[in-house]
Amino acid sequence: MTELLHDTNFWVLISFVIFSGVAYKYGKITVLSKLDGKIDAIRTELSQAEKLRVDAQELLAEYQRKHKDAISEAATIIADAKKHANDIKNTAEEDLKNILARREEQLQEKLIRIEQNASQEIQAYVSKIAVNSARDLLNEKMDAKADKAIISNMMDNVSKTLN
Repeated sequence: MTELLHDTNFWVLISFVIFSGVAYKYGKITVLSKLDGKIDAIRTELSQAEKLRVDAQELLAEYQRKHKDAISEAATIIADAKKHANDIKNTAEEDLKNILARREEQLQEKLIRIEQNASQEIQAYVSKIAVNSARDLLNEKMDAKADKAIISNMMDNVSKTLN
């Protein structure tokens, strides 16, 4: 046993056990409180991470709803635009039909006026030719003796009419 008292390894072991006992007795609270603090900090971070995850999922769901709403709104806008374009097309076609009908009617009226004018011009020309032909014919066929007879005949008719 005396050998044990002179052995340095023995004293190192004893001092280690004493140190461990003292460290355990006085350091246990400090170490445990630090570990508890770390655990609490980790729990807080986990709860914040969970809260952030939930918020992110809610935000994702909200954006997905907004995306679906935007798609349906875009589809509605496109449908309305197509309907509006179709209405404009139909209105333009109807206006074109009306304009064409009016122009055709105006052309018909113009053709009728042109025909009437041409007919009147032809009649006037024919009348002019007939009068000129009659004058020429009368100039050729009439002589002074016939003129006197016609004039006296006209005078007789005039005096009979006046009486």
